Amino acid sequence: MTLTSIGTWFVAHWIELAGFLTTWIGIWLTTKRLLICWPVVLAADIFYLVVFYQAHLYSDALLQVFFIAFTLYGWWHWWRGFRELGDVIVVPLGRRGWLIGLVAGAIGAWLLGSLMVRLGAALPHLDAALTSYSLVASWWQARKHTANWILWIAVDGIYIGEYAYKNLWLTAVLSVGLVVLGVLGLRDWQRAAAAQTAAGTAV
Repeated sequence: MTLTSIGTWFVAHWIELAGFLTTWIGIWLTTKRLLICWPVVLAADIFYLVVFYQAHLYSDALLQVFFIAFTLYGWWHWWRGFRELGDVIVVPLGRRGWLIGLVAGAIGAWLLGSLMVRLGAALPHLDAALTSYSLVASWWQARKHTANWILWIAVDGIYIGEYAYKNLWLTAVLSVGLVVLGVLGLRDWQRAAAAQTAAGTAV
């Protein structure tokens, strides 16, 4: 591989590379419960909106639109809590919350999958299911539920195969990294929740 071919690859894939870097940094900052994660994640949402649209993964492209909305909401919600309590407080998710989230994800997967079939999207049902449950995970993350990491680990694990199939290798590698970050995020948020319980922190 020559310097010219490497340069050509970077020119052709710079948006995906920018999305890769901002996603990795943004999620790492999220595992640390730092407010600065949100503007970084917002940039990643925009980069990947373009990447997925160009790859004809329309469910994923649509997902980025919702991600942008959820990112703005999460930024505001975390900032409000931080202003009042001086920290980002982890909130437990009960059985009812789990049930509602999983059922909502299934319904969304069916509805979106039916639409994507008509639009001729690539991998319509799989992509729709991953999109739907990514929205659930994003909502849980914005609401500061530790359970978001469990769902992200599952979703990103499946995304590895989808992106490899679509030859989005950089994004497939990113998904591997996101699974690792999900494990770290789950560990760190569980520790934070235990510390809050021990200290009697009010949510």
